[in-house]
Amino acid sequence: MKKKIVLFALLAAPVLAKAQYNWDFGMGFGASNFLGEMGGDELTRRDFVVDMKLTQTRTATSSFARYKINPDFYVKSTFTWAIVRGADSLSSNAPRHYRNLSFKNNLFEVISELQWVYYESTDLGHTYRYKNGFRAYIGLGAGAVYHNPKAFYQGDWVNLRPLTTEGVRYTKVTLVIPASTGVYFTINKHHRIGWNICWRTTFSDYIDDVSTYYVDPSTLPNATAVALYDRTDHAAADAFGAANPSYGNNWGNNFGYATYVDQNGVQSFNKRGDPSHNDSYLTTQIEYSYVIRGKSSIYKSKYGNLLKGRSKYKRRKVRAKF
Repeated sequence: MKKKIVLFALLAAPVLAKAQYNWDFGMGFGASNFLGEMGGDELTRRDFVVDMKLTQTRTATSSFARYKINPDFYVKSTFTWAIVRGADSLSSNAPRHYRNLSFKNNLFEVISELQWVYYESTDLGHTYRYKNGFRAYIGLGAGAVYHNPKAFYQGDWVNLRPLTTEGVRYTKVTLVIPASTGVYFTINKHHRIGWNICWRTTFSDYIDDVSTYYVDPSTLPNATAVALYDRTDHAAADAFGAANPSYGNNWGNNFGYATYVDQNGVQSFNKRGDPSHNDSYLTTQIEYSYVIRGKSSIYKSKYGNLLKGRSKYKRRKVRAKF
């Protein structure tokens, strides 16, 4: 009987090991960056990372819980605090540069995503003890982010949303679609160390408070709003236009607040942002998590009675006779 139990343990060890370690809880720390109306090089807007400014990289921290549905799929829920910033002054694209806007935003995000493990090694080193492993995954999910953009003005950071700089009172909470990829090592069954990169597409174009067109300053709520909605340096823009004839000597008049009559005879306002693209942001983090050992359903349902039966093989206590 003892031989059968030992043989069962050897054959079932990989299955039971996987079944017993379903939850891990952890945290991450890394960097964040932003893609919106600000930044970029001399070309017009380009998607994904090519328009990001590395000098505007800030920190991101997170905490998460992950549950193994089966060996191929996990569900991960994450709370992230990320800081993003942007400044036109860093852009080599002339229209953006002379627009001269800037912002920072503290993002508080909750997301859940389904992760697919496309590569797995459950026994690194081939020790047959299944204590150390490696997994690589991709993920896709949904979530929400709270945001409140600010601009630096007269020595302080000013909330931009109440100023309605484009005549829009947008919501502080918006939906996000996260897409991620990453890897992690499992060490001694309980410790996981990994790397994750996650790109979020938002349902808002106001993470940086810039989206559409300039508005009539008379419609703005106060003098601070007027000062912050149009920060164009017209003198510098005109000097640039004079030095670059292809732009025109009065090139600076095409930026900042101004009205014009379009080809259909309709009076319009100068463009302030690009409403055809929503904002997005990126985080990359080093993660650590601790794996919680739980009960194996296979162990309990199929083999519990077998091991319970061993009790009759325990050494029987015999009362000493004197």
